[in-house]
Amino acid sequence: MATNVDVPALGESVREAVLIKWHKQDGEAVAVAEPIAELETDKANVDVPAPTAGVLQRVKKEGDTVAIGETIARIDEKGTATAKKGTPVAPAAPAPTPAPAPAQSAAPSRIPPANDKSKPQDLRPSVRRIVEEKQLDPAKIEGTGPGGKITKEDATGVADRGAPTPAPSPAPMSAKPQAAPVITPSSTRALEEIGDFDPDGTKRVPMSKIRKKIAERLVQAQQTAAILTTFNEVDMSTVIDLRLKFKEKFEKTHGVGLGFMSFFARACVMALREFPRVNAEIDGSDVIYHEHVNLGIAVSTERGLAVPVLRHVEKMGFAKIESEIKRLAAATREGKLSLEELSGGTFTITNGGVFGSLLSTPILNPPQSGILGMHAIQKRPVAVGEEIKIRPMMYIALSYDHRLVDGRESVSFLVRLKEYLEDPTRLMLEI
Repeated sequence: MATNVDVPALGESVREAVLIKWHKQDGEAVAVAEPIAELETDKANVDVPAPTAGVLQRVKKEGDTVAIGETIARIDEKGTATAKKGTPVAPAAPAPTPAPAPAQSAAPSRIPPANDKSKPQDLRPSVRRIVEEKQLDPAKIEGTGPGGKITKEDATGVADRGAPTPAPSPAPMSAKPQAAPVITPSSTRALEEIGDFDPDGTKRVPMSKIRKKIAERLVQAQQTAAILTTFNEVDMSTVIDLRLKFKEKFEKTHGVGLGFMSFFARACVMALREFPRVNAEIDGSDVIYHEHVNLGIAVSTERGLAVPVLRHVEKMGFAKIESEIKRLAAATREGKLSLEELSGGTFTITNGGVFGSLLSTPILNPPQSGILGMHAIQKRPVAVGEEIKIRPMMYIALSYDHRLVDGRESVSFLVRLKEYLEDPTRLMLEI
């Protein structure tokens, strides 16, 4: 008897998803609760677990759009596995008629087929880059993609294991000379990731569901909120000195590094207590205030921007904040966040400084009324008393909904944030 594997409920507003990856192949044995497929929604990527143990029979293919409750596979509880774990099963195809063996005196000429994995130019750009940089032999990499194609994960796995790469055999004299593979400069790799362009120099690619949702929310923010941004700058000397002084002891004690984000998170909590409207939201003609601070941390991924949420961050110490940020950031980049971890934020921090941004005007994350932008730390000459000194300075920006937050509140919020960060002992004493 076969058990259906249906698309589970993925959130109140989610009606469909895209099946982006099968973790298991047709005929492969699966265990109860073992992830068998990955779905992409407009909020997050979600793994689908096996509801029972047995042998998998796939119904949908990668790239299909599926509705909530739709069957994507069946599991035969009494079936016999016909595929080894991790070994892709290629679609059935008629066996080719073997060519007669050439005479011993004939020249050993051979033209590789179009899908021969040993040809670097037939690999996906991201895979070819890894193969060339790590000097791997594609013919020795077991592909787990559709039809046995080599995926980026396959190549990375071989590179991480340090598998030996045999030197390529010299081409026969009678074979057509092959052009040497070109190592693509890093400045053009982003274009390579897009793939082959059409003859007119363009390529049309459907937007992912996550990218569509990002676009909708950004437009919604611009059209529904009166967004204004105010700026200030912070002397980061004391925070930097504290990190240098206690970095090793902090990591040894708590098992996690001490970063800048925990200082900013704690400073935001303290400032939001004093200016609660920055942590509030507008709902129709009402204002909803929040007792707790559910802090969103913007994380950039290959699929787009995601904002995982640290719930009740006002109850967290520095170590807890750092460990949660590390966990959520890793889960975000791997597409393993739950829907609960992506919703319910009341205030957001985004750090453009990790990319080198010196100044920016962040866009609100609806329905929130405030978002803090961190930027690159840059040494600049500043006036300290009656002297000019070189100090590590950071510009900070607060974008806010002017319908709810007045200019006085927004400026005062940033001033208070500056005070906490330039004298972080106040964060410990909560004064």
